[in-house]
Amino acid sequence: MHATGNSPPAMVPNKGAYMAKDMQRLSEYFQVPIRQPSDFMHVMLKKGSLSAMRFVTAVNMSHPEFVEPVSRELWVRIWSEDKDITEPESILEAAKKAGMSVELATKLLQATDKPEVKNALKETTAEALKHGVFGMPSIVAYINGEPQLYFGSDRFELLAHQLGEKWLGPVPSKPRL
Repeated sequence: MHATGNSPPAMVPNKGAYMAKDMQRLSEYFQVPIRQPSDFMHVMLKKGSLSAMRFVTAVNMSHPEFVEPVSRELWVRIWSEDKDITEPESILEAAKKAGMSVELATKLLQATDKPEVKNALKETTAEALKHGVFGMPSIVAYINGEPQLYFGSDRFELLAHQLGEKWLGPVPSKPRL
């Protein structure tokens, strides 16, 4: 948000109210339990997610097989369970639920203060900005060798079309109306 000059949606009253309602619709559509953090402004604006992002970066650098499960567990903590994702014990709990050993998670958590981890996160952020990313969720897909930016959870069908794939919806086994 800072690098793009963008404002968090919650800072625009109508947009914040809309997003609160839309989150519930998306929760039902994607069949993912969503619960906005109880102290949303403090969690989003004061605490942020830097420590979690550094942890995921450290995971990606040495054990990429854990990136998806760790990312999912951190997401569930903040967006489904209204739990912290910034404190070391919280990050370790998410890593444990993702199947990571306590020893490995602790080692990776300690690595989050290393310059190479901080620089890798900065490089990832710079790469996202280079592609025009301004918020989440954003996906950069290469179509005919060219990077294309897709913003929003409502762009999966369009992305599938451009990739020459059929979009089966968020839950392919569930019949669509």
